[in-house]
Amino acid sequence: MRLLTHNMLASNVRGATTGYPLTLEATNWCTKEVELNSDFIRGLLPKIDWRALVAATRAIGLPELLPEEQPPEEEIFAEGAADVEGSAIRRIHHALLEVHVQEGSLVCPDTSRCFPINKGIPNMMLHEDEV
Repeated sequence: MRLLTHNMLASNVRGATTGYPLTLEATNWCTKEVELNSDFIRGLLPKIDWRALVAATRAIGLPELLPEEQPPEEEIFAEGAADVEGSAIRRIHHALLEVHVQEGSLVCPDTSRCFPINKGIPNMMLHEDEV
């Protein structure tokens, strides 16, 4: 499961007020290289909950990957930034698209319901009494 996916998921358990953001508890994760597409990141960034993304990177043990506050667009998409190792756009791309959680769980902030992640797939199925 990519951190992009984590950023979009919410719990629909009965009793959950928002069910977002889910707390990530990763026991196994890896990185898979993906070609950087600046236009894709530009279109995606307004849809991302920055605080949830930062919390997810810290949860997997990458506390220095992203700053607490989202960098300004001028810095992220500066001319030639995509070619510079360690630039803001490269770090954001890495966090969203190259980090893959293989095993772990997602925990609802409202109900503490735990959703397992197995082989990179989060199981968000609800039990009959949770609907």
